[in-house]
Amino acid sequence: MFPENGKIWSNGQLIPWNEAKVHVMTHGLHYGSGIFEGIRAYDSEDGPFVFRLDDHLHRFFDSAKVYQFHMPYTFEALKEGVLQVVRENKFKDCYIRPIAFVGYGKLGVLPNRENIEVHIGSWPWGAYMGDEALEKGARVTITSWKKFHSQMFPVMAKATGQYLNSMLAVMDAKDRGFDEAVLLNEYGDIAEGSGENIFIVKNGKIFTNPINASILAGITRDTILQLATDLGYEVEIGALTVGQFMTADEAFFTGTAAEVTPIREVDRRPIGQNGHWPISRHLQESYFRVVKGQEPRYRHWLTPVYK
Repeated sequence: MFPENGKIWSNGQLIPWNEAKVHVMTHGLHYGSGIFEGIRAYDSEDGPFVFRLDDHLHRFFDSAKVYQFHMPYTFEALKEGVLQVVRENKFKDCYIRPIAFVGYGKLGVLPNRENIEVHIGSWPWGAYMGDEALEKGARVTITSWKKFHSQMFPVMAKATGQYLNSMLAVMDAKDRGFDEAVLLNEYGDIAEGSGENIFIVKNGKIFTNPINASILAGITRDTILQLATDLGYEVEIGALTVGQFMTADEAFFTGTAAEVTPIREVDRRPIGQNGHWPISRHLQESYFRVVKGQEPRYRHWLTPVYK
């Protein structure tokens, strides 16, 4: 539920949630000319922390650069804006959504790249696919919708309009009774979920696909790659085929919203043995320890909400 009585950071000011509005003729609404980030704050014994805030904001500014948005706020201003909105709403665990888009002024495909609005909202948001999927694993399908490649859209950018591709995929999955969709890329290999990166495990080894497989360079993906290496697992980055996915011993999604969610079946074919996914569970548990400040080695990824 959105915090209807809360605050939102809107173009440099904290305003009541219900006063955050845009005109119906706003360019971003008509053409998807926007960029965004998904960030989480987690509570800990030392108070709430925002996880990998700098990394998320660096990607936010990289997305702006790709779309040639002239950002009206500095990195430090937006960093403080994120912390302000969490503090103002008195959240301990929450999801945070910075968004920048071409504002009201004129329509036409060519945007006014100087007319950029920036807003930051936050609200409590539990497990993206539900607590059951987090615990028992998600049921997924390989959708007929393909993930766009870098000659269609810049896959390294997290842009609003690009997510129409994901929207079509997840609607297809939900309409057919699944929790989530998996998209293939232009080569017929595994790309990603509608909003998540994918890992598989085979014979004790962890596999995931490279950036040129038409995937977003996920920050949670990077976190898991580092954790897995530090925990002593062998990790290989390379193309993931449909056959590898369907015959995996384990598989899981990663993402800020999805966190680390096991995949229990693909197109009604079970993955693993009766929900036994030891490596996925180990990484999931390790991830939650890190984001909740229980692993001193990774405290540099945590930004305190209250200084």
